[in-house]
Amino acid sequence: MSRGRFAPSPTGRLHIGNLRTAIAAWLFARSAGSEFLLRFEDLDPVTARREHEDDQRRDLEMLGLDWDGVPIRQSERLERYEDALADLVRAGRTYRCWCSRREIREAASAPHVPSGQYPGICRHLTARQIADREASGKPPALRLRTDAPDIEIVDRLHGPHREVVDDLVLRRGDGTPAYNLVVVVDDAAQAIEEVVRADDLLSSTPRHAHLYDLLGLSRPRWAHVPLVLAPDGERLAKRHGSVTLPDREALGDSPSRVVAVLTASLGLDVPEREVMPHDVLDRFSADQIAVAPWTLSPDELRDRW
Repeated sequence: MSRGRFAPSPTGRLHIGNLRTAIAAWLFARSAGSEFLLRFEDLDPVTARREHEDDQRRDLEMLGLDWDGVPIRQSERLERYEDALADLVRAGRTYRCWCSRREIREAASAPHVPSGQYPGICRHLTARQIADREASGKPPALRLRTDAPDIEIVDRLHGPHREVVDDLVLRRGDGTPAYNLVVVVDDAAQAIEEVVRADDLLSSTPRHAHLYDLLGLSRPRWAHVPLVLAPDGERLAKRHGSVTLPDREALGDSPSRVVAVLTASLGLDVPEREVMPHDVLDRFSADQIAVAPWTLSPDELRDRW
């Protein structure tokens, strides 16, 4: 079995890259005869909207994707995240951090700081320094205290991947639990066995593996599907043109035609011009998926479609 999930942020319509990842995640789970779950990562109160959830559900249903059970929302699971944080605090695995982005950026430019890693500014504050920061009234973030472990995961598509895990944020200064924590808590709580998502998250996965280990949870398997890129090399986004399902329908493209193109881009043998995901289940193999990104210009979609 290989229980899977799709976990979009309800901040707008799903675009082609999101839909392609959703199809891949569904195929991984359903081809293994397993369950497929839907979860909304809606912790950002500024951008997350219930109407976006409804739109995203409709898009997935139009593409023939189904899921098991009732979709869940992260905003309704805050107690679970606080319980996990409390476990890490009790174990002495956390510390408070008052750093601004500017302070982190300037300190991270030092030659001894590995690229992209938190430079440890608040890790060894004195009692006086902590008191001064508390007196400022600025609410601190909560960071994981690590010893910079070198963590390896084995991705189903990319193979072994190692990263040094730094002191990542677990809870932001505004009190919102951070993605790196909540995705681990949620996937473990839902008994997800294989996480299929876009490969821009591959570099973060050793962080997640480390949190699984610290919280005494069983790691899932991972499969990171290549991104869809625009010709300029940037990740395909709405600014690049007609990239949502309603956009394509307005141009006369049926959902089954969208599925045919996206499944073919995943390496499946799809000679038909129109298919639905159930039609290609027996053709699916993870070994067919290339690790190179799929480059697509919305201006040329008519030719591809």
